[in-house]
Amino acid sequence: MSRVSRAARSYIGRAPGTYIWLAILFITTVAMHNMSPEFEEEFLRQRSTNIHELSSNPVRVLFSSAMWIDGGHWLPYAVLYTVFHAQAEHWLGTARWLVVCVAAHVLATLISEGALLLAIRHGVAPHSAVNTLDIGLSYALAGVIAVLTYRIAAPWRYPYVAVVLVVYGVPLVTGRTFTDLGHFTSVLIGLGCYPLVRGCGKAWNPKETVAALRG
Repeated sequence: MSRVSRAARSYIGRAPGTYIWLAILFITTVAMHNMSPEFEEEFLRQRSTNIHELSSNPVRVLFSSAMWIDGGHWLPYAVLYTVFHAQAEHWLGTARWLVVCVAAHVLATLISEGALLLAIRHGVAPHSAVNTLDIGLSYALAGVIAVLTYRIAAPWRYPYVAVVLVVYGVPLVTGRTFTDLGHFTSVLIGLGCYPLVRGCGKAWNPKETVAALRG
């Protein structure tokens, strides 16, 4: 148990950005559970990266939208952050990991909301969509999941990136919502961060790990 505890502390300590973010999300999720449904909806809408808020308070909502979880379920994000964000931060370091997160979150938000604005102007979407609730941190997560492609050695990275493209590409083809576009855009941004990750250490080879476990 002592060895496991030390390993857990080391894992968390090498990813401070990931776990500080998770701590903030835990606090905001608890706060959200103590709001009335009516107040919660309006509260989140004011922190949403919808067209209305982006046009008046872009910096504030781009930051605040990443600090709340739509739906209020924290535990699944704790697992996803530990599996993906923490791994990326261990590999890239906090600064480069944060660049990937910010790039995916900000650029995918602007591109997806820009597409929604065009749809409204062409009558494809109703004008009320300018106030659509768009809260959360899934764009940053998608970007980080994609950039981890380069953490895996070839040829193992190819099945990984194929699965990522299918998981995020199928909803875009079938649903074609602005959030589906945002998620797929985030994946492309993560893959486009290759110049940022070069020189960040040897890629992980699953075959070597299996051989080591077998002794």
